[in-house]
Amino acid sequence: MSVRGKTILITGAARGLGRACAARFAADGADLVLVDIAEDIAAVPYPMGSAGQLDDTARRCRAAGAEVLTATADVRVQSQLDNVVDDALDRFGRIDVLVNNAGIAAPSGKPVHEIDEDEWHVMLDVDLSGAWRAIKAVAPAMAARRSGSIVNISSTAGLVGYRNFAGYVAAKHGLIGLTRAAALDYAALRVRVNAICPGQVREEPDLEGRMLSEVARSLGVDPDEQEPTFLAAQPMNALVDPEDVVGAAVYLAGDDSKQVTGSVVTVDGGFSIR
Repeated sequence: MSVRGKTILITGAARGLGRACAARFAADGADLVLVDIAEDIAAVPYPMGSAGQLDDTARRCRAAGAEVLTATADVRVQSQLDNVVDDALDRFGRIDVLVNNAGIAAPSGKPVHEIDEDEWHVMLDVDLSGAWRAIKAVAPAMAARRSGSIVNISSTAGLVGYRNFAGYVAAKHGLIGLTRAAALDYAALRVRVNAICPGQVREEPDLEGRMLSEVARSLGVDPDEQEPTFLAAQPMNALVDPEDVVGAAVYLAGDDSKQVTGSVVTVDGGFSIR
């Protein structure tokens, strides 16, 4: 229960890993600021999380006893994130943890020379610059209190290359670099910055995640063959469960990791060390 009593802001909280993290933090006694765009992005070829899904995540967290503030915000717009942080500080008085989870898996599935400007820009704007903007929004309050933990959700694509995923790979590699640089910027202020690199995360219907399906679609993998295809590349012969990633997030968010900063925690069943 190392997050009991903390206030935790999660981006991309409507579904998937964002929902999984929110539910676990709520069960462990944290209060939550749940943020999602809650509308589609024109350049992204699949639906984003919805307002209804964000409300469902909040309902589950409140049922576990958490105080919850929900907000719709686009991580591509600094002023929207700034407003969320202002509202959170008014409501809770502080933000102890930021989980930078908002991200997109597509547009992908093309070699570098076929990626157009809009596709390249939206990928980096959400997956890399979105995390930078969220840090910009929360860091002043954390620094002023000399306390805070920032957890960036990267990917094995932040560690290795993937064919036909140049934008995603570039963004997630950049997020690792941002993590390490920001860790040094804030170390003396007792604000820690770490990253988690999940591997292929199993899609649980209850979480309504889409990331693995979109990776499969971009690769041209038949939906019926999705899990066997990804399993074939797993040294531990199992996909990563959402709770495996959540466990790492709880550790990095809590006081048990008070001397951990600038670290990259890989949760991929050995995929990236093959």
